[in-house]
Amino acid sequence: MNKLLCSFLLLISGAAMSSDQKVYFPSSQDIEVLAHQRAVIEKLLSPSDLESKYSTAPGKLGTLRAVIAANMFKANQTFELQCMGVVLGDAFVLDMGFHWVVVEDEYGRDFALRYKDTSVIVFPITMISKRVERGETVDVFDLYNGVANRFEEILSKKTDKL
Repeated sequence: MNKLLCSFLLLISGAAMSSDQKVYFPSSQDIEVLAHQRAVIEKLLSPSDLESKYSTAPGKLGTLRAVIAANMFKANQTFELQCMGVVLGDAFVLDMGFHWVVVEDEYGRDFALRYKDTSVIVFPITMISKRVERGETVDVFDLYNGVANRFEEILSKKTDKL
């Protein structure tokens, strides 16, 4: 397991959450920003694929896999790569019960996913972009499944303690 995924998993366990972080529901302007980012990826799809395949978590992941396989975005296209991260996040929302939030700390504001009303916070926006920028091969299904499996382990440990 690479270092970035391990760091990420610390974040979703709540161990790395700063007490200086504030978590908010997205504003209407934030929702528009996310919609604009989704549209960057959605415009690559045919209307029939957008309506049928893309409406499911596996369809979103399949879309991301196809975009990556076609090498549509280069390592220096950070915005577009982060748009893919929004779609990855949407797969977590559909499949695992997360919801979009805004996390604010001394470094700024970032979109993230929160599991229900817990301290479990996931930052999917940069999961793909950081890997592509480092020249790594990205398998979005492996990435998604790895995070989902680790999340389920963490959640079951928290449930066991209750």
